[in-house]
Amino acid sequence: MNRTIFASLAGLLAAFLIGYLAYFQQSAGGENTGFDVTMVDVIVPALGNEERGGEAAFNTFCIECHGRNAGGHDGFGPPLVHEIYEPGHHADISFLYAPKVGVKAHHWSYGNMPSIPGITDDETVLVLKYVRALQVANGIQ
Repeated sequence: MNRTIFASLAGLLAAFLIGYLAYFQQSAGGENTGFDVTMVDVIVPALGNEERGGEAAFNTFCIECHGRNAGGHDGFGPPLVHEIYEPGHHADISFLYAPKVGVKAHHWSYGNMPSIPGITDDETVLVLKYVRALQVANGIQ
């Protein structure tokens, strides 16, 4: 009986992992990855050096949940290029603390955002500059 349950669970886990990897892995034919399927269309402006550094840090630490160009990743995390995150509602300080301490869910139903181990304060500042540049280019000020 225990072997049957274990085999069933192992099979389910394997199926999940295969599906997960297939969804997120970019194919040799150049098809979109799961990160390219965003919740909102984002206009990407010409980026300066700091914003490009922020984009690199975002792609390392944030893209999995917040999607390509902070356009959201349905089922994982909200778009940051959204009026909810305009500076008058979510000040810069909230973006700077989020990776350090996490965020309790309050606008979206994705659950709590965990802290992000490994991101430095300098990288967080660059991510903020990148996200704010995207917001401005998309009419969020």
